[in-house]
Amino acid sequence: MRSWTEWPKLLRSVDPATGLAPVPPSTPVLADQSVRAIHRRAVWVLAAAQVAGGLGIGAAISVGSLLALDISGSEVLAGGGSTAIVLGAALLALPLAAVAARSGRRRSLSLGWGLAAVGAAVVVLAAIVGSYLLLILGMLLAGSGNAASLQSRYAATDLALPANRGRDLSLVIWSTTLGTVLGPNLSEPGRVVAEVLNIPPLVGPFVFCAVGMALAAVLILSLMRPDPLLLSHQLETDQAMIRAAAADSPGPVSDVPTATVWSIVWHVPLARLGMSAIVLSHAVMVAIMTMTPVHLSQHGATLTIVGLTISLHIAGMFAFSPIFGWLADKRGRLVTIAVGQLLLASAALTAGTSGDSEAQLMVGLFLLGLGWSAGLVAGSTLLAESVPSHVRTRVQGTSDLVMNLAGAAGGALSGVALAQIGFGGLNAVAAALILPTLLFSVRAVGRPG
Repeated sequence: MRSWTEWPKLLRSVDPATGLAPVPPSTPVLADQSVRAIHRRAVWVLAAAQVAGGLGIGAAISVGSLLALDISGSEVLAGGGSTAIVLGAALLALPLAAVAARSGRRRSLSLGWGLAAVGAAVVVLAAIVGSYLLLILGMLLAGSGNAASLQSRYAATDLALPANRGRDLSLVIWSTTLGTVLGPNLSEPGRVVAEVLNIPPLVGPFVFCAVGMALAAVLILSLMRPDPLLLSHQLETDQAMIRAAAADSPGPVSDVPTATVWSIVWHVPLARLGMSAIVLSHAVMVAIMTMTPVHLSQHGATLTIVGLTISLHIAGMFAFSPIFGWLADKRGRLVTIAVGQLLLASAALTAGTSGDSEAQLMVGLFLLGLGWSAGLVAGSTLLAESVPSHVRTRVQGTSDLVMNLAGAAGGALSGVALAQIGFGGLNAVAAALILPTLLFSVRAVGRPG
């Protein structure tokens, strides 16, 4: 067995192609300070990229539906822009997860942010030529940033200690706060940039979007070495091979059919609850948030009020995630998920009964962000630790796929709901989506987590 003093030298011998250091299989790595240092570095790099990329996401969210309304002239089609972002994140979730499983988080996340930057540039072009279809294409590509941002939270758990898994995951989510809170308030600076570049005023924020997402891609690609997922896989495989050799049994299975992934999630109660919390919390949030700018504009609110409302909402989503990470680690994942569902119900009630009150609607959107945060942090932590390691990346990608498909459906139907039953009716329908998660929570009571 190699001594602990040999680890720093070994970890400096990084493969330039993969960013992976050779790891001796017989070393008890989870207690090793060198691996802990690699983990801390990865979390800081992820956090920096989230700040830059979050700026782009916040800018896109704030004017996406308004830009779609301006180009299409249709209230029903107004939700198409934000829906396309969510749908793009869904469509790219599994491909990015596959890249991560094969080549590591560094290549996967940098690819996701890079595609998003290209998408933002396409949105600018769409606004210049007045093409709704080109706008949707650009928004679909921009959704890759959402996919990369979401998968970054799992990257924070690749080398995390079990007792700190919720905290580390929540810190990466929290780091998105600065960019995403500033992003929606770039409408006025974006208007100035648009005047300088001689492009439509509403598309100005997408210039910031393209720059922020490109910067996130560069940060991940250049600084995330060694790759935490590849290192984690190597360590787990080496340890599993040692256990298998001792027991004279085969090692871990490297791949499984998609049907098996679904079967594992459904038949593991804690994994099923984790995925439900992630998917349905997101669907509730997107359905209500997407039509809030349209609802405000219908009642005469200015772009400044719209930006402030979305900023408060995004602050609720990200700024308090470390609290929910601490709650998930100290009081349990199930308790935190239940808190999240209660917050979502309170948000729908507050926003749905706000009428012309901009202040009450701001409170409702803030609560909506808090509920989403609690559900995502606790649900993601629970899902990551409830499935076998050899299917974990596939399960994570599948979770994000379903999460974003649900969000896309919520965003697409929200415009129809707003037109047919009003903003209050939209909130009531969205609130009903918390019921399955509450049911799964009751069934999971008494189990670890």
